[in-house]
Amino acid sequence: MEEHDSQRPTLTIFVVSDATGTTAERVVQSSLIQFEDAPVRVLRRPRVRTAEQVRAVVGEAAGHNSIIVHTLVSDELRRLMLAESRLHGVDSSDMIGPLLDRLATHLMLTPQEKPGLMRQLAEARSREIEAVDFAFHHDDGQNVHELDRAEVVLVGVSRSMKTPTMLYLAYRGWFAANVPLVPGLELPKELLAVAPGRVFCLLMSPARLQELRLVRADSQAIPAEPYASMAAIRQEMHYARQLCLKHRWRSVAVTGKSVEEVSREIIALLPEQDV
Repeated sequence: MEEHDSQRPTLTIFVVSDATGTTAERVVQSSLIQFEDAPVRVLRRPRVRTAEQVRAVVGEAAGHNSIIVHTLVSDELRRLMLAESRLHGVDSSDMIGPLLDRLATHLMLTPQEKPGLMRQLAEARSREIEAVDFAFHHDDGQNVHELDRAEVVLVGVSRSMKTPTMLYLAYRGWFAANVPLVPGLELPKELLAVAPGRVFCLLMSPARLQELRLVRADSQAIPAEPYASMAAIRQEMHYARQLCLKHRWRSVAVTGKSVEEVSREIIALLPEQDV
């Protein structure tokens, strides 16, 4: 038995998980903050997914002054952990089983019992936050020097749904940016360096685009001419289509579609290795 001092033997906490065990270990470490200078060591045992592995961990813990803290989502393995711990006189604590049981009762559903879901959800949430931050810093042609980091780049003329579509994609974890297409304004070299399969040009009917521009012109005191004139709009849409052909960008018709519909089309068109 390991000794921290003559009075208090070191307690070994085995953190057992069918995934990485990172989340469970953080909970344990947060709890240990309440016990200042406690003689404790924490050992993580990740990816425990078979009966043999459960028995091995319990056998290892039985040789120490120890407790087992586990987050096994499999009901079968949780029951085995309880039985083996009792057999070998090891104190074990189930961190996730009681919660799953209560959720199953209230939701009237059966848990998936899929290892690693907690970690996957945490990683997905972290990516969404990063993607949204990226989108806000790459809206309307900002920070084009970082376009190589974008998974999706939206291009189009003013009021063609670039920003709302970009944000919809970002909130679902895609690193998206958008760059406006303005006749007479040179395209950023960084945009031209992006793989054509990642660039999507949003095209809208001139009539619908004029409606949107008139609303914007009225609300922001922008002169309607030439911004919302049909002649200017047709010229800009022709310019956008020509750029699509020249640079082999994907075009997506957005007239009459919701942001969700447009986003789904874009995701479906992305290169296979990126989805």
